[in-house]
Amino acid sequence: MLGSIAGGVLCVVVLGLPISPLAGVLLGMVGGVVGPLSDLAESSIKRQVGLKDAGHLIPGHGGLLDRVDSLLFTVPVLFYLIKLLTQ
Repeated sequence: MLGSIAGGVLCVVVLGLPISPLAGVLLGMVGGVVGPLSDLAESSIKRQVGLKDAGHLIPGHGGLLDRVDSLLFTVPVLFYLIKLLTQ
């Protein structure tokens, strides 16, 4: 969680987002919670359909989808949170 918060503040500063560093803390906290939830949701879907790996591009790692599954929910949630904070 501390890494997510630091990343949120760093992104605000580096990307020059028109929000305060305190809002970056909020972005980091939300991202730190939503990322693992997205990973769990993708794993749950794979269990329901009986798949161990979502692909064979990266053998032994569950496929390419397992490399980006935490982004599935995190990117849209943070996008709309940034839009809300910049209004």
